[in-house]
Amino acid sequence: MQSFSRGWSFLKQAWGMAFKDKDLLKPSIYALVVGMVVSVIGIIPLGITYFFIGGNSVGNFVLAVMGGILVFVQFVVTYVFSGMTVYLIFGYLSEGDGRMDKAWAIVKRDFFDILTLAAASTAVNMLKSAAQRNRKNNIVSSLARSATGLLETLWTEAAYLILPAMVIDDMNLKDSLQRVWKITKENLLLIGISTVGVRWVTGLISFVFSMIGLVIAFVIGGGLAYISGGSTAISIVGIVIGAFVFFAFAMVASIFSSYTNTAYHTCLYIWAREVETAKAEGSSVPVIAPAPLAAALA
Repeated sequence: MQSFSRGWSFLKQAWGMAFKDKDLLKPSIYALVVGMVVSVIGIIPLGITYFFIGGNSVGNFVLAVMGGILVFVQFVVTYVFSGMTVYLIFGYLSEGDGRMDKAWAIVKRDFFDILTLAAASTAVNMLKSAAQRNRKNNIVSSLARSATGLLETLWTEAAYLILPAMVIDDMNLKDSLQRVWKITKENLLLIGISTVGVRWVTGLISFVFSMIGLVIAFVIGGGLAYISGGSTAISIVGIVIGAFVFFAFAMVASIFSSYTNTAYHTCLYIWAREVETAKAEGSSVPVIAPAPLAAALA
């Protein structure tokens, strides 16, 4: 219960920032729109390739490569806009204003580093996918699935902190990894998000919001189909409207989750960074966490 309470406290503070400075939310919205466009564009050649050469070893290899490229591009899109969110939050907390022009300039500066992070995430994703496709029921296969699943979970959590290191401190992937490892090893922060139940609260709210969208979509689609008196045209219109309503709710839930998780890890990194600086300077004065995180830890 305390974990939920802390997560809720952080949530209110993080979204309080977003309501005061609307720029903080823009990259999450852009990421969703661009990601959808990339998915649609990428699925078309995958579908054509599967239709013509799918079902044999060569075709499956080509599809795997194309799928890997699509995953890589999606990671690039996610990290570019998440990096902008990181810098906007950093600017808001340090200067009182998150500026889009500065965030965009920083992302362009660190674009190559973001590409390396996306490549590493793609490799982890493909390892997990390969292990999951291996459905042999033996100890080795089971261990491989478990290990790659754990690797993806740990890497996803690490990437949330690697990105602030890249964007805020202008580090490459290697240095960012070392920085995150040093922070973790010296206990400057708790990587486990469960301490401040942000993931739980965010996941619960996103789920509830998506379910509300699903219910409304079902009521609209089913209602129009029921009152249509068997009219195919009206039934189709109802289904289309219902689908749009559901996806609209799902999109809002995605933006909500993306911004909240990025804000949480950015605040964690900023806090760890300031604690590290204070220790290096020999200061014994406790370092106060950024306002959203401080409220959650109170």
